[in-house]
Parts: sequence; C-alpha cells; structure tokens
Amino acid sequence: MQIFEFHFNPKAKEDLIFDSFCYEPENIYERKMGNLYMAGFLKNVLPQNVRFLDNLAKVLKEKYYKTLSSPENSLKESLRKTNEFLERISKEGDVSWLGNLSFAAISIKDFELNFTKVGDLKIFLLRNGQIIDIDQELKFEDIEPYPLKIFGNIVSGKLAENDIILILTKEVFDSFSQINLLSKIAGIWPFNQKDLKEVFNNKKEELLKISGICLFIVLSKEILPKEKEILTQQKPLKVFSFKKVFSPLFKIFRLPKTSFKKPAISSKLKIPQIELKLPKPNLKIKTSLFGKKTVLIFGLILFLILGFFIFEKRGKQQLEDYQTQLNQIQEKVDEAETFLIIAETNPQAEKKASSLFKESLEEISPLVNIASGLSSDFANQVLTLENTISENLYQLNKLKIIEEPELIFEFETRGFIPQKIIFQSQNLYFFSPYSENLFKIINENEGKIIEINQELNSVALLNDSILFFLKPNQLISFRNDRFSELISLEELNFSLDYFSSYNSNLYFLDKKSGEIIKYTFFGNFKWGSPQLWLATKTKKALNVESMAVDGSVWLLTKENVVERYYIGSFQETLELEIFPYPKDFSKILTSSQLPYLYLLEPVQKRIVILNKSGEIIKQFQSQEFDNLLDFTVLKDGKTIYLLNGLRVYRINL
Repeated sequence: MQIFEFHFNPKAKEDLIFDSFCYEPENIYERKMGNLYMAGFLKNVLPQNVRFLDNLAKVLKEKYYKTLSSPENSLKESLRKTNEFLERISKEGDVSWLGNLSFAAISIKDFELNFTKVGDLKIFLLRNGQIIDIDQELKFEDIEPYPLKIFGNIVSGKLAENDIILILTKEVFDSFSQINLLSKIAGIWPFNQKDLKEVFNNKKEELLKISGICLFIVLSKEILPKEKEILTQQKPLKVFSFKKVFSPLFKIFRLPKTSFKKPAISSKLKIPQIELKLPKPNLKIKTSLFGKKTVLIFGLILFLILGFFIFEKRGKQQLEDYQTQLNQIQEKVDEAETFLIIAETNPQAEKKASSLFKESLEEISPLVNIASGLSSDFANQVLTLENTISENLYQLNKLKIIEEPELIFEFETRGFIPQKIIFQSQNLYFFSPYSENLFKIINENEGKIIEINQELNSVALLNDSILFFLKPNQLISFRNDRFSELISLEELNFSLDYFSSYNSNLYFLDKKSGEIIKYTFFGNFKWGSPQLWLATKTKKALNVESMAVDGSVWLLTKENVVERYYIGSFQETLELEIFPYPKDFSKILTSSQLPYLYLLEPVQKRIVILNKSGEIIKQFQSQEFDNLLDFTVLKDGKTIYLLNGLRVYRINL
C-alpha cells in the first residue's frame, strides 16, 4: 500500500481541527487484521476538545487490534467501543461535538475493504479512470441522545490491485469539484507521483485557499513508505514538487528535543528542629517537622470539610438559579402560545409567536447541555420544555416529515453513478461531472445510457432543449435523445463557474472575482460576445454557493443567505428565518416559470420552498434523504424530484 496524506492549511480556521491516522500492523498477531486508516474533522471546536480526534482514533485503533477476529468483526467491535466512549463523554457533559463531527474508518486486509463514516466526508474508489462514490450505501440515522450511536453500518467489498481509495473532507471535495480536479486525478493511469505532482501544480493557487484533508490509499502488493503533507499559505509556490515545494510548504511540526541535567540529590535527609521561646514558663521546647505536618494535615481536613459544605450550598444555590431561568423561559413560551391562539385573525401574532419561540430555544439550549449533570427532575423539565418549543417551531415553519417518500427509480450499484438531475420533455436525465455520458429513465425498472464521451460539468434549460456546459468554454445541446455539435463561446478573461439561463441568454459567475458574465442569444444556437453584467459600482457576487436566474439573479451564499440582483445591481438580501436553523444549503433553484425559490440542504435531509419574498411555503424532511445530491422541479412548481445517492424520490407540494 502507498499512502499520500495532504493536509491543506491546518491552522486557517481557529474553530476547525482535522487529521488523518494511518496504522500498520506492528506484530505477527496484528498482521491478521491488516491496515487501519482514519480521517476526520471537527467544527466549532472548544478549547478542551483540541485533541478530540486523537482520542477518538486511539480508542478505535486499540480495540481494533486487540479484538483479533476477522477485520469486519474487529471493526464492528471497535465502533461499538467508540460509541461507548462518545456516550460516556456525553453523559459527563461534553456534547459540543454533536453535529460537528465528521469521521471515517477504513480497514484493508488482502484487498478486502471494510469501512464506515459519519458526517461530511466523501469516499471514492478510483479504478481505471472511473470515479465511484462508494459511501452512498451507508445509511446514516439521526443521532439519538442516549444510548448514543454515532457509528452504525459497515460497507464491505473486494478491491483489486492498483485501486485507489480517496477520502476528502467537505471543503476539499467542493473545491476539487469546482476546479474539475477529481477527473484529472482519476485520469492518472497508472497512478504515479510525478503525474499527481503535475495535476496539483496546475491548480496550486486554488489549493492554497482550502482547508481540509485529501487522503490517497493506493492498493498494491509492494509496501511503500507513506508520505504525509501539510499545505499552508505561509510561503508562495514557485515549483510544485514533492521535494522542493512540498518540503517548505508541507511540514509536520514537532517539538524540538531538549536535554535536561538532573540535579544532584543527597541520599541523606535531615529533619530540622524548631526552637520556640515562650514568655511563661521560661522553657525551651523543641518540636520536629513531623509535628508541624500533623497540624497542617488536621487543618487541611478541616478545610476540606468546610469546602464540602460550602460547595453543597453553592450547588443548591446554582440549581435554584437554573430553576429560575427555566421558569422565565416557561413564561415566554406561555406568552408565545397565547399569540398562536389569535394568529388566525392577526397575521402579526404568528410572527411574534415565532420570534418568542426562537428566543426561548436559544435561552434553553445552555440548560439542555448541563441538564444531564443535575437532578433528574430538573432534566426532565428542561427536555420537556425544549420539545414543546421545537414542536411549535416545526409547525410554524411548515415542516413536513416524510416517513416513506415515493421511490420512483433506483440505479444499480455497479452501473451508472449519477450526480446531477434535470427534467425536460417529460423525461428525467442524469449526468456526472466525474464521468462521461448521459442516463435517461425509461420506466420504474429501466433506463438507458446515451453516449457522448464528454464530461458534462453543468446544465441549463433552453426552450425545448437541454444545454450542457463543458469547461472551459464549450456548450452542447441535447434534444430528442440527440446531441448537437460542440459550440465554443467567445472567451473572456474570467472563469465560467456557475451556469444558468434566462430568455435563452446565458449567465455565468466567476466565483473568484465575483463577476457575472452574460452571453446574449442571437438565435440558432449562437451567442454574442461576453459582457460584464454587474454595474461598476454594485457589490460583487462573492462567496457564492449556487446561482439561479428568473429575470433577477438569485445567489445562495455560503453564509446561508440569498442575495438578489436585478439589471446588474444588487437589490436585497433575504435572511432565511427558517427553523431548523440553516447549516449548509447547497443549491438554489428557480426560473421565470416557477413561483418559488427551492433550497436543498443535504446535511439536514431537507428541501425548503420559499416565496420570492423569503417567506416559508413548505419544508420536506425525511430520514431516507441521507445522501441528497441534486434535485429538479417541474414547470408547475409542485412536483419535485430528488436524487439521493442511487435513488430517485418524488414529492408533491
């Protein structure tokens, strides 16, 4: 096995830590278990959790190599032990990592693969130039408080020589996708250090801006030393090579060795004597240090007893203070419920109720974190009130939980691996920026591949056709199951990253400069010269996650807000007052024919529908939405198709 570990800018974010761990057998017994690899990251890190990932990896590794069963059973036992570890620290009051942890564990023995993961990590298998998303078979369930079960199912499979397992953290995966780096890496065949260096060298500026992990595990019979690299922005790149470039930029920092001289210690000890002079009687008393220590010990015991009573009193006072806080929150909840009663006749009352419930949730959150360490009666009061607040907020935010969403199609595991979905002319089509060709659903049990032998990066609808964009500046039209000839757009000195269309005009966004570039449609699949669409003095469209155009240009930012531009000028920002609170929306969709804005949030397994003033229309959430990749909406705006891993679901408003 050959290992390449790339750590990009480990210290770029103060509240983010990440690391990877690679273990090889150390003795004849551990060789039966094979190799163990782990990678993870933790967001919103508290100071006491800076070694959280190290401790987690240590627990898993020790149990794995001590079980000495089959690799699969050993990994299961290791995960059980890890869950017990996480449950224990949660009961002790440390729950700050819940919802912030992403972690993957992989074992490989004789080309047999076993792995599991939780959170926002991507695991791919690279084989003969193909990119296969192998973690989509895992079923991820919501974290239950107690008993805590973070790590669940294990996926097993058989690998072949020269296969490559690739693990990426979310930011690295997003960056690789945007700069089309995954397909370039997959195209290295046979996989070698020299070509990998060249691929990274071509994207060195983009790589210096990201923070996260890229871990390669190359399967081979030859055992080679692993290489661990850390990329930071402290020095500019000049020549991108492992020795000359990665040496100054990719460093593993170690504490310098320091030698100490032990002080000389005498083997003979003398107990000093103390002479006390008292006025009456006129006697001289000599007492040893032992006697003084007795007095000190007695004093210490007395101090501890007093401290116990003081601590107990403070504990009671603290509990009374917490109870007072809880009573005040209850009063606010009662007030909010009163506003709900009159909401039918007073629209402003519903907004007031929602605001009070949100304030109550924020105020009760600190009590929820500490409730388990206090009396059971108080803990029950806190959890009951929190549940009441959440239920009211779910209702106010029109959240619908779908237990069994309608499944309309499922891809074969070894067949076409979809990443994007589009609906046109009563048909659903799928493609992937990581591979070639197009897939069309024929019926619930059948589909067909339409060959094109081109990497399709993004898509937009154009009248009765589908228009695919191929980087850096080419288009190809698809209609009646046929592709047109490639069309080359006139280039401007900008990167065409995000793509949309309106009235057959094309809109691109350069995420680096924040400029929006417009190509005016001249008919017959011809477009004019590119123009900068944004007015000179308006603010640039920076930090964008997704774009949609309906006459206005709607931009979903990485801060989970929606910005609207019109006629080249910034118009407004829609603050998304949604509960559950947004964590990481990935896509916005609308058009001139659609009445709403549609937002996808895979991390919370939901799709959110807003009107174009930002008011909530509906939310759909399901435990089955465990790997949301993309979605499309029919022209009526009421039928939504969701691509979830290898499954396609349909929901109706």
